[in-house]
Amino acid sequence: MTAAGWRNWSGTRTAHPVRTERPGSTEEVADSVARAVRDGLRVKAVGSGHSFTGAAVTDGVHLRMDALDRTVRVDARSGLVTVEAGMPLHRLNRVLAAHGLAMTNLGDIDRQTVSGAISTGTHGTGARSGSLAAQVVDLELVLADGSAVRCSARERPELFRAARIGLGALGVLTRVTLACEPAFALRAVEVPMRLGRVLGGLAELTAANEHFEFYWFPHTDRTLTKRNNRLPPGAPVRPLGRGRAWFDDTFLSNTLFEGVNRLGTAVPRAIPRLNAVAARALAPRVYSDASYRVFTSPRRVVFRELEYAVPREALAGVLTAVRRWVDRSGEHIAFPAEVRFAPADDLWLSTAYGRDTAYIAVHQYHRLPHERYFRAVAAIADAVGGRPHWGKLHWLTAAELAGRYPRFEDFRRVRAASDPDGTFANSYLDRVLGTP
Repeated sequence: MTAAGWRNWSGTRTAHPVRTERPGSTEEVADSVARAVRDGLRVKAVGSGHSFTGAAVTDGVHLRMDALDRTVRVDARSGLVTVEAGMPLHRLNRVLAAHGLAMTNLGDIDRQTVSGAISTGTHGTGARSGSLAAQVVDLELVLADGSAVRCSARERPELFRAARIGLGALGVLTRVTLACEPAFALRAVEVPMRLGRVLGGLAELTAANEHFEFYWFPHTDRTLTKRNNRLPPGAPVRPLGRGRAWFDDTFLSNTLFEGVNRLGTAVPRAIPRLNAVAARALAPRVYSDASYRVFTSPRRVVFRELEYAVPREALAGVLTAVRRWVDRSGEHIAFPAEVRFAPADDLWLSTAYGRDTAYIAVHQYHRLPHERYFRAVAAIADAVGGRPHWGKLHWLTAAELAGRYPRFEDFRRVRAASDPDGTFANSYLDRVLGTP
């Protein structure tokens, strides 16, 4: 038990809790929560700190989840895998691979913990495969009264519907059961394309590929498209050679990109030309590998991020408006914008609830100003009923969000029953959900 300062990965949030604890079991989590309640302190679990928001900030008790990282049960026949909630995704992927299993879909980084990724609605891209939370079939969490409960579609179903994307507002997740599938390989095709061609062919590109996404380089009309499709079982894979993988994913995407951003920080007017050079320098590549190696990439350059989910049919108009704003604003945007896709789902606080969705994520290097750019993109997305990612920067409040989520009040009702005194509340949750 210690009192220590904390900051998240991006440096956007800090916390100075009264004490920090590192429970190693569900029972120890329950004991920590009970003692915090007795001492009149709020509680927040914290994983790898990849949220850009204050979701994990507290001035009470911080529960570090990295000791809750064990595999509990693997049933290769059914594909059901139970792990402790503090397991990071990169370890989960290796555990699954060792048992011949895989997640149906993943985001593009794997540093988050299972609980953090689920709780904030982490997603990848795929017109027919949803977020990580959509793959959850059972949860265990510790409530404010110190009890550990399980929930699923059959057991405490309302709590389950709320807790799959629960923002840490209902309790502390301690175990998660995931519906996995036999391990599979993906063939990745990465090709530069003009933005107009991409936007004009979106229907075909998303329909013809299991996983499609693209990166647009601000100040240019150029994109990098990525198409990932399954290989037949048993088909040989052709991964990138070690030298090409290092050059592309470590040197170009991280080491050189950091240097380019530092140059752009020193000489902002050079950024449009740097983006144009970078976009033209991209070479097509085709490779295949285990799914989790294709889905995820290393990300070491520190940045700020805002991401909105918009109705899929609104994407072309939204991105066109963003491009016009960038061209007229005088701002210098060094980072590409990322566009991904997801099917409609029924998770109460999912950004894809009830509608086929396109995601537009905008980034800015951490040493450059971002707020004017992000607020402009947010306003464009807000105009079409956009929903901001729960773990990324945004400015909306509960009053504004309530109209964008049909089950928002249902979630708040479950929250009130699970945590009536706000043990798991903090200023971020007060803003986006209202005070308990």
